[in-house]
Amino acid sequence: MPYLGSEDAVWELKKALANPHLQGDRLRYRTVIHKVIRHMTHGVDVSSVFMEMVKASATVDIVQKKLVYLYMCTYAPQKPDLALLTINTLCKDCSDPNPMVRGLALRSMCNLRMPGLQEYIHQPVQNGLRDKASYVRRVAVLGCAKVHKQQDVEIDGAIVNELYSLLRDPDPIVLVNCLRALEEILRKEGGVVINKPIAHHLLNRIADLDQWGQSEVLTFLLRYKPRSEEEVFDILNIVDNYLKSTHVSVVMGATKLFLVLAKAFPHVQSDVLIRLKAPLLAACTSESREMCFAALCHVREILRSLPGHFGNHYKKFFCSYNDPHYIKNQKIDILCELVNDENVHNILEELRVCCTDVSTQLAHTAVFAIGRIARTYSEKCVKILAGLLDYKQEHITSAVMQTFRDLVWLCPQCTASVCQAVPGCEDNIQDNEGKQALIWLLGMHGEFIPNAPYVLEDYAENVKTEVSPTVKMELLAALVRLFLSRPAECQDILGRLIHYCIEEEANMAVRDRGLFYYRLLSSGINEVKKVLSGPKSDSSLGVLADRTEQPINSWVTFFNTLTPLYDKKLWESIAANSGKCELPIARNPATRSLAEDLHTSLDSELSQKEPPHVITLVSNISMTPEQFEEKWVSLVTDHCWAIEWKKDVEPDLLQSSLHMLNIYTIAKSKPGTEPWKSYLYAQDSKENVFLVELMLCTGSWSLKTTVKEDGENKTALNDFMSLLQHAVSAVLNSLGENTVNA
Repeated sequence: MPYLGSEDAVWELKKALANPHLQGDRLRYRTVIHKVIRHMTHGVDVSSVFMEMVKASATVDIVQKKLVYLYMCTYAPQKPDLALLTINTLCKDCSDPNPMVRGLALRSMCNLRMPGLQEYIHQPVQNGLRDKASYVRRVAVLGCAKVHKQQDVEIDGAIVNELYSLLRDPDPIVLVNCLRALEEILRKEGGVVINKPIAHHLLNRIADLDQWGQSEVLTFLLRYKPRSEEEVFDILNIVDNYLKSTHVSVVMGATKLFLVLAKAFPHVQSDVLIRLKAPLLAACTSESREMCFAALCHVREILRSLPGHFGNHYKKFFCSYNDPHYIKNQKIDILCELVNDENVHNILEELRVCCTDVSTQLAHTAVFAIGRIARTYSEKCVKILAGLLDYKQEHITSAVMQTFRDLVWLCPQCTASVCQAVPGCEDNIQDNEGKQALIWLLGMHGEFIPNAPYVLEDYAENVKTEVSPTVKMELLAALVRLFLSRPAECQDILGRLIHYCIEEEANMAVRDRGLFYYRLLSSGINEVKKVLSGPKSDSSLGVLADRTEQPINSWVTFFNTLTPLYDKKLWESIAANSGKCELPIARNPATRSLAEDLHTSLDSELSQKEPPHVITLVSNISMTPEQFEEKWVSLVTDHCWAIEWKKDVEPDLLQSSLHMLNIYTIAKSKPGTEPWKSYLYAQDSKENVFLVELMLCTGSWSLKTTVKEDGENKTALNDFMSLLQHAVSAVLNSLGENTVNA
């Protein structure tokens, strides 16, 4: 017996379709057609039975017609010559007494996606627009948009006038379809025009529409500008009922129309946002993750103008165990905005629990969120952060040290409490960011930390095994600062470290920093104090309570769009350069950076120079510096190339752009370091691991890129290198022209 998809199976289907005895039995004949469709949906090429399926369309069985038309729409582009034979059958069915057959034939004719069909489709579409059956008119209206999109023909004024006249069709679905079709056909001219008669007609008919139709009409009504204040409030009175809708899309559409029309009445806008609170909170707890994420983004947008607006419902934003990380990040960000004297204890407890999450990224986000709240409630937050150190988890300790470093800079009153919590943490920190934070604290405030010289001595003794030049330079600076306050304990350590940096260190940036401090110390201790007498903190940056409120009108235009999901500036650049109205959400907007401005260029570059194979890099990966170093040493270099770099481009922008592609940084130099280096890692969906070294030499202004792969998949390696090259080119192109020399 032939198996599914084999040539014998397709040949038997063709033989069965041509059997006259089988054609006489309607049920058996339909069963064979069902088998053809099943093969087609499984990806089997059944184009060889095209002629037999065309003959099968000559039937009164509407189910059989649907199946045959589905087949023809699928294979018509592959068989353009034979597909022309179906035109007569379709044109004949467009005049069938049964409106279901007429509509089905017209829809299939518009879906053939073949050149040269304009002359055949024009008349059936015209007849369909005037058909007595509402179903046929619905299909004909959408068919106008399909034909215009597929054939890319000039705008037919007669069709446009016909569609405008159909806005008064008694069938509400025809009305909505007309709006959608006109928007597609007139896209280059700005879309459908909504004047006063059309706007009032839509407002009168909106009650007859279904929920999705109401949402569409409310969006189109945004284009109408009322001529008087009286007309504005007449419209708002009609729309007011839809603020109570059970469908969140209708509520959001009505809210935006309220906000836009009431721009001159801030009290009306505030009242509407208060009424929106319940629907938004319901959407934030929806089972649909996409709807929940969109609602959370709009909550953050509202909080920009109405801080504490959702303060009484802060528990709605507590993280659930099954929430994905991008929703948890949004909720944590919102909780930071809702903190007040009454709920600070509960919110901090929730964040403390999130700090112990299995996800390293989420734990870091929660720790940094506590650091943000600590700018206002420093005593409580420092106590919680100090308690997190008892877990002795590497990633938690590192994040806490980074938070402590920022906190003592912004809030000098926390210095004493932080200095009490720092001792004993050095054994649990392995990553470079954590080391830099700890070393900075020991150097800047070492006079309050008893074991500060001895911790720095351990780092100095192991400086030969340290791979990060940034950590070495931070260690130099810290020891020099601590030497000023505790000279007896630091003199010998500092001397040995400076000697190593000058005589043995291979990195020129570290060597130059060592020479600088050697010459500075040689000039006398007073000169050292003058150079290093900068402030130890800066409390002028403000706290959360001083955040300025933005007017509602500053973001009302972007309400109920994709802009809050991305960011205003980023979305404007995406829409301007790519021309896309909808894009998938691939990252968390809560983690914004300067590199977001380059996302558009990156998207455009990758779309223009698409690699021959599609590679998907996963985001849920982690790698310790030790694992990276072990793999890097054990693997041979797979590929190297140099890219001409532009002088005014900061390498940190490249780091952030690569992070959006799920290429993560494990170590990098500080800006201005010569040569600047960065180490990155990534993993694709097939578990191929890629290691990358970027080295920028300012002498020749070239970026040397080295890629290693933990595997033998050359195809995946080539795809990854192509993706990396295009990403770098996009960053450079965003700020000027570049030359790529592979």
